Amino acid sequence: MGEISSSGYKDYVAGLLAGVAAVATGHPFDTVKVKLQTHNTEAHLVQYRNGLHCTARILKTEGIKGLYRGATSSFAGMALEGSLFFGIYSQTKKYLQGGMQSGAPRPQVIIPSAAFAGAINSFVLGPTELIKCRMQIQGTDSLVPMSSRYSSPLDCALKTLQSEGVKGIFRGSGTTLLRESIGNATFFSVYEYMRYHMHSRIKPASSNYNNLIEIGIGVVTGGVSGVAFWLVVMPLDVAKTLIQTNPDKNCPRNPFTILSSFFCLCFLDL
Repeated sequence: MGEISSSGYKDYVAGLLAGVAAVATGHPFDTVKVKLQTHNTEAHLVQYRNGLHCTARILKTEGIKGLYRGATSSFAGMALEGSLFFGIYSQTKKYLQGGMQSGAPRPQVIIPSAAFAGAINSFVLGPTELIKCRMQIQGTDSLVPMSSRYSSPLDCALKTLQSEGVKGIFRGSGTTLLRESIGNATFFSVYEYMRYHMHSRIKPASSNYNNLIEIGIGVVTGGVSGVAFWLVVMPLDVAKTLIQTNPDKNCPRNPFTILSSFFCLCFLDL
């Protein structure tokens, strides 16, 4: 029992550290992604041609700080989300395995464990991502009036609660739940299968190389799994961003309705 508790504790701590590292390295890319996702629906002084052009504009007009706009809420959300996710995933997987530690990955264990952990975490990510996205779309190139801008993530949270109530801070959480449950089921399916097969085929010539091989496998499997995650859920992420950043508090919340309108708008611009 003590061993299980110790293992579970390590999963939560590892997840927390992974969440913080993900924000530190990935938030600038996320800022560019959010700005491009909302570019056809928000008024801007400059039309971004692509991600590189958007990045260059942010650096020129706002500096490095502009790429980390909204990062405070991300650090809080991702640290908690990472900790909860890996802990819940690990404990749920152990429960579904029933104490049987099978070597081969089992989809009937991996998929529900990852989807359940992702669904639970969506209740943390929903509000923090709403604040993050609303902070990210502000900037020099935005035509949002200064009177309507937020001075900080806390200011954004308070004004959202004041104007839309508790329901407003959870706007887009249904789409976040879909993204996280589907995306994480995809992520861990790819991750567990790749990791298992790579371990079974790569045999170190010496035990001195065990740690190096383990790191290499972790980097490759994590990277490929991350690509798989975003390939599957990127449309849902676009819908989530559009729902959460729409100034109309009575805007449609159905992600599939949002996406159909978004793609029609994109085709008209071609």
